[in-house]
Amino acid sequence: MFASHGFAAARLDDVAARAGVAKGTLYLYFRDKEALFEALVRSAVSPLLQHMSKVATAPEISPLQALETFFALFAKEVLGTERKLLLRLIVAEGPRFPAIAEFYYREVVAQGLGIMRALAERAAREGVFPSDAVAHFPQLIVAPLLVAVLWDGLFATIDPLDVDGLLRAHRQVLTGKPEKDVP
Repeated sequence: MFASHGFAAARLDDVAARAGVAKGTLYLYFRDKEALFEALVRSAVSPLLQHMSKVATAPEISPLQALETFFALFAKEVLGTERKLLLRLIVAEGPRFPAIAEFYYREVVAQGLGIMRALAERAAREGVFPSDAVAHFPQLIVAPLLVAVLWDGLFATIDPLDVDGLLRAHRQVLTGKPEKDVP
């Protein structure tokens, strides 16, 4: 309902009808529409962040393998599912609803950037990245993934994006090495 109608137009009556429950049932669990949205985001994103945190900090997994895991996880579990609609919703509705944008930043963006920053610091220390620039701007790691989400929503039917190719090129940019030289 949030994805198809937007945050403002999504009504708890419609959510309840789609879920096959009475509207009052929703209020047993959620104080309002914002609380429902927050629970939706947490349930959709928290498991992914927890998984990525474990992968990024596992000493037996190289930074490049962790990066590949992150890219694959994002492609499968965000781009390949309705989770991408949450991200699009935040992009579209965040300026009008700063509370949901702040919530999303706190629960998703800040945590994700922390994971990527630690991974980039490790990659720089181990010589996988040519410098620590990405550690200062971990947004650089996720930038092509955001482009892929936006591209999918806007241009996929006109000019489909080769996400795998984009991520291969991005890995080369991050490591400063041609694909054949990346272990």
